[in-house]
Amino acid sequence: MYRRFNYKYNYKVGMTFRLCVLASGSAGNSLFIESGAIRLLVDAGISCKVLTSRLAVLGVDIASINGILVTHEHADHVSAVRVIQKKHNIPLYANSPTIEGVERLKDMEGLKWQVFSTGAEFNIGTVKVKTFSVPHDCYDPVGFVLSSEGISVAIVTDIGMPTSLVRECLKGCRAIVLEMNHDEGMLRDADRHWSLKKRILGRQGHLDNAKAAELLAEVAGPELKWIIPAHLSSDCNTAAMVSASLAKVLSRVGRQDIQVVMTSQTAPSAVIEL
Repeated sequence: MYRRFNYKYNYKVGMTFRLCVLASGSAGNSLFIESGAIRLLVDAGISCKVLTSRLAVLGVDIASINGILVTHEHADHVSAVRVIQKKHNIPLYANSPTIEGVERLKDMEGLKWQVFSTGAEFNIGTVKVKTFSVPHDCYDPVGFVLSSEGISVAIVTDIGMPTSLVRECLKGCRAIVLEMNHDEGMLRDADRHWSLKKRILGRQGHLDNAKAAELLAEVAGPELKWIIPAHLSSDCNTAAMVSASLAKVLSRVGRQDIQVVMTSQTAPSAVIEL
């Protein structure tokens, strides 16, 4: 079910989207997605230097990015936005509570933002951006569905529990990037303070493998071709556990054809062509 790393990156005629998860995990998150002339990042939680180098591997100049969509204000999703905007004047998109949260972080004041309301839809060039609320322990976290030419990609990086709204937003997507943070047994046995475990296991914490896999099985309509597990814990999860959870539920619903692309904290994922 895994796809090998593939850094060859030339936009092909007939492809609506290409996407690559540049980094995913508790130390920093960022996703690159391109449709035609529009290039976007979802979050920028790794250093500008590393982000620039990982984009360069794909043949992408960071200065060509048309916008950064911000899911929420936690540092592992926004730590590079100030430097990126200062160097390259790239627009930042977020809702007002998230902007307030970002500006409370050190040296994050005075950024220029494009403000949206959660639940709103707007366009960045030819890409339609749909925003929706997700449960997580911050001001007003959102997921995104990006659409162009009838193809949609959903991105939900941090989420504590599935909701009816999230289910509806994931349905009909060609690719889904979804948090599969931890194995519940590993987390309960981990050498962590109980307060942290309680936070992660909570309804506004992080999604475990089993719940994420069940959610994906529920929304796996005929359009779904790609699943990209995100935000894997480095000490409470493994790629093998994620794969096993997905294989179990996808087999049950007869969708072994869906491709799974693993993500990493330390390297870009395979490039996905839609």
